[in-house]
Amino acid sequence: MKFRNFKLVGYVIFGRGAFNQVDEIIAPHRKGDAPMIFFVDHFFEGNQPFVSRIPLRGKDKIVFIDVTHEPKTVYVDRLRDELKAEFGEVSGIIGIGGGSTMDMAKAVSLMMTNPGSSADYQGWDLIKNPAVYKVGIPTLSGTGAEVSRTTVLTGPTKKLGMNSDYTPFDQIVLDPELIKNAPVNQRFYTAMDCYIHCIESLEGTYLNAFSRSYGEKALELCQEIYLKKDHWDDDADEKLMMASYAGGMSIAYSQVGVAHAVSYGLSYLLGTKHGIGNCIVFDKLEEFYPAGVKEFKQMVEKHQVEIPQHITKGLTDNDFEKMIDVSMGLAPLWENALGKDWQQKMTRDRLRKLYEQL
Repeated sequence: MKFRNFKLVGYVIFGRGAFNQVDEIIAPHRKGDAPMIFFVDHFFEGNQPFVSRIPLRGKDKIVFIDVTHEPKTVYVDRLRDELKAEFGEVSGIIGIGGGSTMDMAKAVSLMMTNPGSSADYQGWDLIKNPAVYKVGIPTLSGTGAEVSRTTVLTGPTKKLGMNSDYTPFDQIVLDPELIKNAPVNQRFYTAMDCYIHCIESLEGTYLNAFSRSYGEKALELCQEIYLKKDHWDDDADEKLMMASYAGGMSIAYSQVGVAHAVSYGLSYLLGTKHGIGNCIVFDKLEEFYPAGVKEFKQMVEKHQVEIPQHITKGLTDNDFEKMIDVSMGLAPLWENALGKDWQQKMTRDRLRKLYEQL
């Protein structure tokens, strides 16, 4: 196919208090007494005022998702097996939380209907069967997980998503009230994931008018929030939520680039969270994205956020080789960043030197 036939999220609802409509939204998708399963970020465990708002019916269940580490294929498989053993079938899975929780909801939804291990589907267009009904409700904004066609997973041999037309959510609920009290550092790291998406998309070789339109708007929103505003307010929450959506859309017809390709290796070896990992890497990418990195450093300074340094100090040759293997396996990201001859430009030695700077 000459042009990519891009699968979008099925339905989108946006607005303060939209979370109150979840019961009404999911009701038509209930199948008999098969439950809806709510995957909730463990950050909310013990937060009774919030948890009590989740519209449980019948055999519905809340599963608190441990996001201490990035999603792993073994965790996905275990949750799938537990749900099948307990219920046989489920009506759907609703992910409420940050990017990791939403990725877990997408991944388990896919694995409820596809045989084997989730590790078998790490790659592009390997999923064969549609997932069970799935809903994404972000409580952090920036990753674009609510709109992307991937679910980022760390497997036995690589960190790579299940990229497929079956991966996007059937429904997303964008309620700016839910991101209101996010921890300042965490909010910054995920917002910078969005900012970095935009820079990598807008400066990539895959760029077209579709990607540029979304990327430019998301970038403008990030700049307004993090450079022009003097304090965080409700308007900032709303604009960050839309920046995340538009940033996710900008890479739909494009791709991410060097920061993501390098941070995947970090995450695989060291377990570095996606948002902060991207920040650690982007901080050192002046040679690839000079204007973007300069502006990023201004945002870091203005908001007094600490970017960890020297995290690869003391790693062994074997450790570096593992990170390089994972990173080099992300060919579409490198091609978008450097062109079709990227392997001549990004040698293993050059990538090793880059990792050593981190």
